[in-house]
Amino acid sequence: MRRARVSLWGWTTIASRMDSPILQDLVPIDRVWRRMAAVERRLIEATTSEDAFLTQIAQHGLAAGGKRYRPLLAQVAAELGDRDNNEPIEAGVAVELVHLGSLYHDDVIDEADTRRGAVSVNENWTNTVAILAGDFLLARASEVAAPLGTEAVALIARTYATLCEGQVLELQLTNDLDHGRDEYYAVIGGKTASLIRTSARLGAMTGGADRETIEAISDWAWEMGLVFQLADDVLDFVASEEWLGKPAGSDIGEGTFTLPLLYAADGPDGVEIRARLADGMPYDRADIDRVIELVIGGGYIDRVLDEATERMRASEKAAARIPENELTPIIRNLDRYLLDRVEVARSQA
Repeated sequence: MRRARVSLWGWTTIASRMDSPILQDLVPIDRVWRRMAAVERRLIEATTSEDAFLTQIAQHGLAAGGKRYRPLLAQVAAELGDRDNNEPIEAGVAVELVHLGSLYHDDVIDEADTRRGAVSVNENWTNTVAILAGDFLLARASEVAAPLGTEAVALIARTYATLCEGQVLELQLTNDLDHGRDEYYAVIGGKTASLIRTSARLGAMTGGADRETIEAISDWAWEMGLVFQLADDVLDFVASEEWLGKPAGSDIGEGTFTLPLLYAADGPDGVEIRARLADGMPYDRADIDRVIELVIGGGYIDRVLDEATERMRASEKAAARIPENELTPIIRNLDRYLLDRVEVARSQA
């Protein structure tokens, strides 16, 4: 596939408004967007409790908006089958509830005070409230998935276990410059790619796709999830605070050392990088800025983005296993979406 380039403005628009008409141009299937509208309604229903306070907390994350990328993948993948029912809607709701519940828990772990530009639940209320609300959302995800069958429920449960494993591994690696590429991929596979894969897989299952197609779209989505996170981690080094909505180098400040930094720490400037980060958190802003400078100057951004491009090729190979149909150009559009994301990250370096 020819590598596409977009302007920074164009990507910023897509990144901040994933449910905008721009993305609808990439997925021009009316059925998909009708189901996405139904997903939004069902999310309100599924997050409503008999306790008004719990409802307010559970819906706080919904009110902050979000890309709804995972439910969208479920609706797109459902088009690979021949069923005409509401099960893909329930699949989309279930994966988004898992995503939201995990974000509530992540914000407690990270001591975050904002989420999607709004005050986080743990900051607005307490850590205890955020944890309980996250548990509620995860429980509702299982409840929503239950009518889809035992395979769907098992998939949701297994995926959340994988998310937890990724989070625990990341915690073990906090402030650790001595772990490498394999551990990094284990973290982002667990925390990001696993749920993106499940979203596509559950959509294809509920849409009635055959087993070979389900496996192909799952492999495609796994690689997409890895690329998504690779680009995010690069942008933390190269994008502006205005663009990111947080200071550049926030991952470093939190002791989360991603692939560009890991590569740089083993390079010619590794001695200085390790010295500047040797004392642990909180890191001085000047040290973070200098580390960013060394990572970019050493060419490690391009190295990681080259890996992202290779992952995109792997996703394309997986998609090629799906027989040509009316969805084929849509999958290619979503591939291009991630390629554009990688290219904007590269243009910022």
